[in-house]
Amino acid sequence: MPRKQSPEQTWREALTGEMDGLKRVQSIFKRIPSGPRCKLCYAPFGKPGSLLIRVLGGKPAVFNRRLCSLCVKSAHKHPGGAEVEISVLFADVRGSMALAEHAQPGEYGQLLARFYGTAARVVDRWDGIVDKFVGDEAVALFIPGLAGQDHAADAVAAAHELLEATGHGEATPWLPVGVGIHTGVSFVGFVGEEDALDFTAVGDTVNTAARLCKEAGPGEVLVSEAAAAAAGVDTSGLEHRVLELRGREQAVGAWVQPLGAAATTAA
Repeated sequence: MPRKQSPEQTWREALTGEMDGLKRVQSIFKRIPSGPRCKLCYAPFGKPGSLLIRVLGGKPAVFNRRLCSLCVKSAHKHPGGAEVEISVLFADVRGSMALAEHAQPGEYGQLLARFYGTAARVVDRWDGIVDKFVGDEAVALFIPGLAGQDHAADAVAAAHELLEATGHGEATPWLPVGVGIHTGVSFVGFVGEEDALDFTAVGDTVNTAARLCKEAGPGEVLVSEAAAAAAGVDTSGLEHRVLELRGREQAVGAWVQPLGAAATTAA
């Protein structure tokens, strides 16, 4: 008689894309040509496929519209998570205090809304999932079960597309943005209790990506050595920095990628 899996093992298989049952569901939903889709099970959100999903009780989840309510409901029945390797991207508006000081509150709110929408579209195109928007910052997770094994390369590519989309490379970007990326093991799953339950990632990997982002200048992507290695980045010609990050005992090595350096990613 097969041994029953622990919740952690079930989560790990789902997060790494190794769950047989999920693979079967994905193979079925992929045959329905309707995008966009749930990042996990590939349930179609566009017509006509969305009509079938609604019959099953599914729709874009309220808390994160890149996941479907069926996946969220299933996860709530099996709360928890697992430690898996992921890539984390933080994108932060540089000089946001000065921007807010010289703009009307409504204008600044519209600017942030444009940034949120831009970041969400870019992350979605590279198979990441927006974890949260906090003030002037966007946080995205690139998880193997959603983005595939090339999640680090996808995170790097998304960072450069986001810089392009915010006007970097032009005379004046419409919003100055810096990005930090780190790859490592993180606890991923539903964290919290009862109504305060949230799908997210926590741990040193997330904290390091956040600290790297704070060190990135406008138009810069700071890619940790771990993320660069996982993404296959060709670092020749790139500036290398050793950063003493606040709250972290060990220094972190990172490569500085200005806009346009994404093409140096090794094949």
